[in-house]
Amino acid sequence: MPPSAPSSPEQVSVVIPAFNYAHFLPEAIGSVLAQTWPEFELIVVDDGSTDDTAAVCARSVDPRVRYFQQANAGLSAARNTGIREARFPYVAFLDADDRWEPTFLSTVRREFQRLGPEFAAVGTACGRMNAAGEPLASPRRNFLHTAELTATSFCLRNRPLSSSVVVRRDVFQECGPFDTALRSSEDRDMWIRITARGHRFFYLGEPLATIRRHPQNMSKNAPRMKRNSGLVLRRAWQSGAVPRWHLFFWLRAASIHYFLVAWTHFDDGFKARAWLYLFASIALWPLFLRPHLVAEPALFRLRALAHFLRSRP
Repeated sequence: MPPSAPSSPEQVSVVIPAFNYAHFLPEAIGSVLAQTWPEFELIVVDDGSTDDTAAVCARSVDPRVRYFQQANAGLSAARNTGIREARFPYVAFLDADDRWEPTFLSTVRREFQRLGPEFAAVGTACGRMNAAGEPLASPRRNFLHTAELTATSFCLRNRPLSSSVVVRRDVFQECGPFDTALRSSEDRDMWIRITARGHRFFYLGEPLATIRRHPQNMSKNAPRMKRNSGLVLRRAWQSGAVPRWHLFFWLRAASIHYFLVAWTHFDDGFKARAWLYLFASIALWPLFLRPHLVAEPALFRLRALAHFLRSRP
C-alpha cells in the first residue's frame, strides 16, 4: 500500500473499478461526490477500457478523484489495485454501473462509530434500477434484516453486495486480496474469509445503494455464477469456515445454493436446468422449518415452483 497521506480515522477511500462503462460511470462518480460525508478520496481503476472511461475521469476537477489505468485483468484485480492505492483507513466499493444515496457514507460511518472497533465491515441493503436509472421493484422480497452477519450467514447467502460495503483497510493485509481467479462471487469469497477469521460484519437493512440491472451485468451468466458460487462454497467447506462435521448445515447450504442457481438459470432462460436445480434443492433439504434464517419466506421453494409453472409458454 502507498504511504498514507495525513488522515483521520474517519476518512474513506472509495474504489470504483471500471471496464467499458463510460456511459454509466458519470452517475457513479456523481453519487460519490454528492455524499454528505466529505471525508473521502475516490479511486477510479480503469481496467483496460477501450471506451471513453479515461475522458470521463479527466473531466472531473474535484481533487479527491484519483485515476489509475491498468491492462485488463478483471474486477477482482481492479479492486485489489484500488486497495493498494488507498490512503485512508476505510475502503468502500462501488461498481461503475451502480450508485449511492447521498447519505451512504455518513450512515455507514455512523454505524462504525456506534458498533466500535471490533467491527471490520458494514454493508447496507440495495435497491434496483434499470439501464436508464429508473427504479425497479425487486423480483423477490429481501428477508434479510438489520443484524450482524457471520461466516455462517455468508455460506448461506451472498448479502450484502459489494457496492454497499465499507471495510477497514487493515483487514485486507490479514485476509489477502480479492481472488482474481473468480469472475463472480469474489465478494462472497472475501466476506467469508473476513468473518471466518473472527472479524465482525454488520448489515444495515436500509437500502442506501442502488444496483443497475442491464444486459451487460456480470451476473447475467448463470452457468458462470453457478460454477463460481459452488467453488466459493467448496473452499469455505475445505477451510472450515463452518466446521465440516456440521453436515446438516452444509446440506442446507447446498440446498440454498441450488435454489438460487435455479432462479438465475430461470431468469436467463435456461428453464429446463432451472427445474433440475430446484428439484435438487428440495432433495438435499426438503423442508426449512425456519426459512427466515436463510432470508426466505415460508414455503419459498413451493412459491418458486408456482412461479416457474405460471411462466411456462
